[in-house]
Amino acid sequence: MKRKIYNEILKWKKESDGRSALLIEGAQRVGKSYIVDFFAKKNYKSYILIDFSKVSKEVKELFDYYLDNLDYLFTYLQEYYGTKLYERDSLIIFDEIQFCPRARGAIKHLVKDRRYDYIETGSLVSIKKNVKDILIPSEEEIMKMTPMDFEEFLWAMGNDTLMDFIRVCYKDKKPLGQALHRKAMDYFKEYLIVGGMPQAVDEYRISRDFERVDKIKRNILTLYREDIRKHADELNLKVEQIYDMIPSQLQKHEKKFNISSLSESARYRTYEGAFYWLSDASLINITYNTTEPNIGLGKRIGNNSLKCYFFDTGLLLSMTFNEKNIINQEIYKKILFDKLSFNEGMLLENVVAQMLINSGRKLYFFSKSDRENSKENMEIDFLISSDNITSKHNIIPIEVKSGKRYTYTSLNKLIEKYKDYLEQPIIIHTSDLKDENNILYLPIYMTELL
Repeated sequence: MKRKIYNEILKWKKESDGRSALLIEGAQRVGKSYIVDFFAKKNYKSYILIDFSKVSKEVKELFDYYLDNLDYLFTYLQEYYGTKLYERDSLIIFDEIQFCPRARGAIKHLVKDRRYDYIETGSLVSIKKNVKDILIPSEEEIMKMTPMDFEEFLWAMGNDTLMDFIRVCYKDKKPLGQALHRKAMDYFKEYLIVGGMPQAVDEYRISRDFERVDKIKRNILTLYREDIRKHADELNLKVEQIYDMIPSQLQKHEKKFNISSLSESARYRTYEGAFYWLSDASLINITYNTTEPNIGLGKRIGNNSLKCYFFDTGLLLSMTFNEKNIINQEIYKKILFDKLSFNEGMLLENVVAQMLINSGRKLYFFSKSDRENSKENMEIDFLISSDNITSKHNIIPIEVKSGKRYTYTSLNKLIEKYKDYLEQPIIIHTSDLKDENNILYLPIYMTELL
């Protein structure tokens, strides 16, 4: 399956020309090892993949004893893996680098040698946990890998043209038209259900069986829970509490994470480390409340107010319906045909956060409450900065609406009070594109174009 990160890795290879190593980080099962192995086959005469999660102690010890004798190190690796290395045309992959910190520390010496290229992969949390006794190499470039986005999902389903047309309509601010909009939404509902984990997408591509897909997603969720217990150390109970509470918190109207739901005496400062752990593990996308919708959103955040979106909406759906080991196929069919009565806004808002992250955006929302003046009460789902920074009108407010009937009282209040700060507001909904009363209504599948 095609992944966009492939071209980013290719760009690194051409521009670095051996002067830096590449670290690809991300949650487990997002496809890091697969894409690097595929890249190596396509772009090098030979490569060696060292999987530090299962390689022998003898290989790991090479990086303790032979950094001053790289000729021996490379000779040993060639013999051990039965692969000949070619100067400036071979790649050495350090897979699951977190299990061998010394190999990561060796990058400085290996890059300086310039004989071969180096790519590392790993989970961010366990990488951070295992760097206490090594010098982080400055010769290391970092690239984050996320679940498959909607366009990559379309490619996997065999549709290479629909997103190109969507992109043209977005640029020209024109609707797709009834037939193509319905087709795009049908694909998007499938994406919402399946999610972007490559193993789940591949199963759906082959079988079109939601129950098989759900079984894969539940296995992945179990893997993450095991990771929490294994790597979160003294934070593991708090991390697991937050992890388990995410679906119920997102089903609320405002969706802000209520710390008191963890325990009556809970305070943000006592759980702050647990939130950061989940964020570093790439399992959640944290959205912070900015105190003013003006340029420099990150400098105006209220640390005690945040939202936690799960990093993959397909996995969130499996977490939400967790009464049985496997979601009944009928539930998925009801979602496809808009027949299921539950908080659909939870899923739509989560997938919008996921798509904004995929497009390189940082996440902020705006929430203001005043008991004495109702005009000051506002709740805006997302704020992003305009790509064209000027002295005014730098911020784009975004509201996410499910269903066909909705109001946008908070958005009107925001426009009235902060009109000099705002570019054209956006409402993301499930209908086709329209530009009306200086508000741009975008179909949800266009989110990753923002």
